[in-house]
Amino acid sequence: MNSSVSDTQMASPLLYASTTSSSSSRSLSSLSSEAEDIENPQKSNLFELNHLNFKFQSLPFTESFSFRSLAVLSGHVGSVSCLALCGEFILSASQGKDIIVWQQPDLRLFTKFGHGDGSVKALVTFGNKVFTAHQDSRIRVWKVSRRSENVFRLVDTLPTTKDYLGKFMKQSNYVQTRRHHKRLWIEHSDSISCLAICNGFIYSGSWDKTLKVWRISDLKCIESIKAHDDAINGLVACRGMVYSASADGKIKAWGKDDEKSHSLKGILEGHKDVSLNSVIVSEDGKWVYAGGSDGFVMGWEGSGDYLCWKLACETIAHEMAVLSLCLVGEFICSGSADKSIGIWKRQPFGKLCKVGVISGHEGPVKCLQASPSHIGGGFLLYSGSLDKSLRVWWVSKHTKGEEETPSTPSLQQKSTILF
Repeated sequence: MNSSVSDTQMASPLLYASTTSSSSSRSLSSLSSEAEDIENPQKSNLFELNHLNFKFQSLPFTESFSFRSLAVLSGHVGSVSCLALCGEFILSASQGKDIIVWQQPDLRLFTKFGHGDGSVKALVTFGNKVFTAHQDSRIRVWKVSRRSENVFRLVDTLPTTKDYLGKFMKQSNYVQTRRHHKRLWIEHSDSISCLAICNGFIYSGSWDKTLKVWRISDLKCIESIKAHDDAINGLVACRGMVYSASADGKIKAWGKDDEKSHSLKGILEGHKDVSLNSVIVSEDGKWVYAGGSDGFVMGWEGSGDYLCWKLACETIAHEMAVLSLCLVGEFICSGSADKSIGIWKRQPFGKLCKVGVISGHEGPVKCLQASPSHIGGGFLLYSGSLDKSLRVWWVSKHTKGEEETPSTPSLQQKSTILF
């Protein structure tokens, strides 16, 4: 393996790749040029996941659940805190302030950016831009640049200088914070923990308990909501609704009526005195799942108007806190402080069937992302951990002998680990 990818430890040759999409072999200059010319970011395919054809050796599946460890990617100086899929790239960010761009299909380290900008807590992509949330309470906006020496170029920081200048002279624009001093209402007063994008807006959730709404077209903060009684840990958006998960044990659903401000549409109650760390929603918007500090994954069923929710699923998923969740089709993946990843299959009435467990990380699994592409009868799963590594897995979608997991299942169910 050449020196440029010495930080990438590939597993035995279970994976080799060829691509049928010309976009993965485009030159950097052409990629950047396309990014600069995008007029409608919502319809841009710059950051759409390419359909890569991964070919696997034909190995027998010996149990009802099979997966492969494809790669261990190291290079972060701190714990891996968040992940995002951006076209042919995988972005991973860490508590060490750095963001690494990995290029598929060979998973080589392509570039780094974001040094010295505060610990990165969350990142999302929109069109030709990447938004990163930081421990210093700011959001940074990066854009693909034509300059080869600086591919991801910092173009703005939120709140913007223009936003500041338009508000700092007026006393009514200041609010009292929990730190007993005043700030502009457009500012977060604590770490920004999560981001979500919906209908031309970016939403930021913070440990300061507020949810802020930013208009992507001009990067202006248009609304600040006192959303929870404790830190906001997770955000997800679907079908015009935004769901915020909090350490206060609640998920709140927010909607926007016409051009008016956002309003509370529903409250999803979890377990008492249990922090909710992650939230996901099904594609049809009818099911919301959250992971709790007690090791449970809970699921709520929504009514047709999404205004009424009932707790329909309570599954003990891990021996320790559930830190991350991701949804890919009918499968849910859960990352835990117990260093494992649980694979679950959704059943009728919101129930979850335990498919298997993936082990390999040496620290808690902080973040998960799954590729929506169907690859070799399965999907690719990316996991970031406090052990400072990003791992890539192939997970089979073919299962048999499934058993519904009750509310208090045995955690000793066996699964085959194939590397």
